[in-house]
Amino acid sequence: MSLADKVLAVNDDLPIRTEQPVHSGKVRSVYWLTEADSARLIKEKGYDVAADAPLAIMVISDRISAFDCIWKGENGLNGVPGKGAALNAISNHWFKLFREQGLADSHILDIPHPLVWIVQKAKPVMIEAICRQYITGSMWRSYVKGERDFCGIQLPEGLTKDQKLPELLITPSTKGILEGIPGVPAVDDVNITRQNIVDNYQAFNFKNLDDIDRYEVLLQQGFDVIAKALGDLDQVFVDTKFEFGYVTDAAGNEKLIYMDEVGTPDSSRIWDGAQYRDGVVVENSKEGFRQLLLNHFPDPDILLNKDRMVERAALATDNELPESVLMAVSKTYVDIAEKITGEPLNLSDNPKAEIIEILSKDYGLIN
Repeated sequence: MSLADKVLAVNDDLPIRTEQPVHSGKVRSVYWLTEADSARLIKEKGYDVAADAPLAIMVISDRISAFDCIWKGENGLNGVPGKGAALNAISNHWFKLFREQGLADSHILDIPHPLVWIVQKAKPVMIEAICRQYITGSMWRSYVKGERDFCGIQLPEGLTKDQKLPELLITPSTKGILEGIPGVPAVDDVNITRQNIVDNYQAFNFKNLDDIDRYEVLLQQGFDVIAKALGDLDQVFVDTKFEFGYVTDAAGNEKLIYMDEVGTPDSSRIWDGAQYRDGVVVENSKEGFRQLLLNHFPDPDILLNKDRMVERAALATDNELPESVLMAVSKTYVDIAEKITGEPLNLSDNPKAEIIEILSKDYGLIN
């Protein structure tokens, strides 16, 4: 069996019973179950959700995206071995810790397979909740150019690259294109201030003003839980993105939950602690892959300049990266997942066949 066979690159073609189009994102595909299957599983499995809640099967792939493109390797390697399993294992670990420590629930109801979640439908808060403990990346690039106002927060003079910030900064941006909000351009992923959110909280899908405080508390607490656990492993939690949504439980209570993924190498920067103390940044996250791409291509501006998206897309389509590059990324993801969870990551020889068998035998969801 070749290495390429172990990679789940295409995840939107499984024979899972659904009456809706499969929604495929950069990394995950979502299959909304029929009303009958949702109701049956809620009853059979005793999920703590409303009896008529819509459920979905979420299948993570091993695809790797960076700079808004999907990248591939030579020898038919259309993803990174172990990446999907690593991301799910890390998210599951943090969601479990959040629940145990009384923070909030997540959208995940069940984990049939390392690459699969059964999730409940949540009404998403339309905010990418980004928080930063260190100044690096895009924030540093803007700071060097003289910018001091970040999402309504003033940064002091004299900061140096990669240094720890005086406090955790919450720098939210829009999730998707939101129209008709004063002072907020109708483009995806645009920075917003806390005041923007307060003034237009319903447009961001908050139920009430108090929930803005609640989301900030959950964000701060979630960050602290992960930062402490990573600190115990001598890893530095640099910055991350959280997403939130609303669900209704079996008793009819509406609650704010964590959703999407948390504390993963895809959604966060994680640095090696010992190296950082020596003044060297070693990335244990996708940031290392981004840097590698910037160094790999002769004109890195294509990757950084949004006006050159056509050239960028062609770069990703026309270039097969060396297998060694994707295997180095694989090692980063698998190593950090095993470090965080304290357990070996078991990689499947044929993930698609395994998923179909489990969803058929234990859940009755395969046509």
